[in-house]
Amino acid sequence: MYRYIALPHTDGANGGDVAVIDRLRQAGLDNAQALASHTVIVAPGTPLLHIRPNAVLVGHVFWRSSGTPVGDSGCFENVEFERLVNRLIEECWGEYILLHDGDGGALSALRDPSGGAGCYYSCEGGFVTSDISLAIRAGIHGGSIDWDFISETLAYPHLKTGRTGLSGVQELLPGRVLNILDRRAATAESWTPWDFVAAHQRYRHPRDAQEDVRQVVSSAVRTWAETDRTLLLELSGGLDSSIVAACLLEADSEVNCCNLVTPVPGADERRYAGLMSDLLGFEIHVRSLRIEDAEFEFPPPSHAAVPSTWFLQHASNRLKETIGRQLDVNSYFSGGGGDTVFGYTKTAAPAADAFRERGFRAGIRTIRDLAELHQCTVWKVARLAARKLRGPPKPPRKPDHSFLRHAIDLDASTLHPWFDAPAGALSGDRERIFDLAGNQGFRDGAARGGRRHLRMPLLSQPVMEACLKVPSWMWFTGGRNRAIARDAFVDLLPPDILYRRSKGTFMNYSGAVYRHNRRRLRDYLLAGELSGRGFLDTDALHAFFNQNPDTQGDAFMRIFDLCEVENWVRHQARTQH
Repeated sequence: MYRYIALPHTDGANGGDVAVIDRLRQAGLDNAQALASHTVIVAPGTPLLHIRPNAVLVGHVFWRSSGTPVGDSGCFENVEFERLVNRLIEECWGEYILLHDGDGGALSALRDPSGGAGCYYSCEGGFVTSDISLAIRAGIHGGSIDWDFISETLAYPHLKTGRTGLSGVQELLPGRVLNILDRRAATAESWTPWDFVAAHQRYRHPRDAQEDVRQVVSSAVRTWAETDRTLLLELSGGLDSSIVAACLLEADSEVNCCNLVTPVPGADERRYAGLMSDLLGFEIHVRSLRIEDAEFEFPPPSHAAVPSTWFLQHASNRLKETIGRQLDVNSYFSGGGGDTVFGYTKTAAPAADAFRERGFRAGIRTIRDLAELHQCTVWKVARLAARKLRGPPKPPRKPDHSFLRHAIDLDASTLHPWFDAPAGALSGDRERIFDLAGNQGFRDGAARGGRRHLRMPLLSQPVMEACLKVPSWMWFTGGRNRAIARDAFVDLLPPDILYRRSKGTFMNYSGAVYRHNRRRLRDYLLAGELSGRGFLDTDALHAFFNQNPDTQGDAFMRIFDLCEVENWVRHQARTQH
């Protein structure tokens, strides 16, 4: 994880408040760079490049043209901030934060579109940091809970909005620019996925899409692997992580793999993961998630300023961290985000898009592909596609008011900048870009990413851009989903993975954990902070816990959402005392 903080000079010295910096050094930050009116301090292992007298880059940045690290600070000399931002977005990629010291004591920041480096800020404190616990340990933020945000996140879970659970702290979302001046902040867009689904950006032929997708995915995986040198690949056995594994074969790095299994059916993917690890010659470490080991109260990741970790993430984090520590790897690799970037939508939207973009024949062909994929009639797909074509677009997110005492309904288009779709946006593009916004929360729940880098190469900027240019309907051919990705790597994947249609799931495991801990979960919520503060409908919870769990389907997943927030609130409240 990249760990840094930028804070204003407050004692007149060219280096910030001495006591604050001493506390930050005790927290492990030891490399300080003084700008005109701010000091930037980073931890060992966090790259810091002083690209000009008033600007630094924190993190890893690579040139698109060569894939080599940006290391020549002279290439950005005498470039205005706006042009500097544009050059980084257009000519570079990576996981980075640009920090710029402006006129009159202003502090500006750019967060790269992948969101690989965290970025939180406070107007009152004037700081920008990767990890809010650094500001709390330095004594420049109190860590009090924003209860209005808690109400919002209970209704709209697992969504980054720029707000956090801490009063006076905001998050700079990926691809955006921040400016802080005189205790006021303004943010603006520097990168948006909507630019890459525009008509003039579209691939016209599948072969062009396949070639570009293979090139950018291979390049991103190889670049990160050769940067980190030793890594643990989280090899699930699915298509996405298998593609990442295939690209690692070309990298000059030491690769180990891990796979998690459960005692109940649904998540045992050892056969598929083994096919891939055997083919590539990578050692695979298999660990079991036991039902009795599930925890609901545990320390959340220190860098998370929002509720972000539920029991399954915590359990898997713990096992993967143990393997990573034993092997002494520098990073974890994940295929996270692959379903979204590879166009894996589960609606009839691709057929509707095909009708609008390519006409009747393309629309009918896509209807047939979707019907074959989902094992339903062409009439059903046609009916659903017609609804997409004729009806109003669905909102990006709907609130979940189950088990809440008070309903909260917000304008969904204002919750995230990418939810503000341009006029005439295609249904399939809307769905996958809304999903892409949801992917931004993946890193927050991964505590293992606080100690070693967590790489998600399929969410790298060049990969997102190339995949967004693929029309939604082009991802579905021959009754297959993610078809462009499958065809792009057809020579590197075992047939059983290449042509597989099923996906592993932890739903049965989660259900078993719920049934095993039902009374414990009931007491945890009904005697907790959320209930005590009037957020929860306790009568509805009592009724739910008294029902036969075998008749509830997957409704129990909502209980885990509530426990995730309850756990974060409890631990945050303790830090205030």
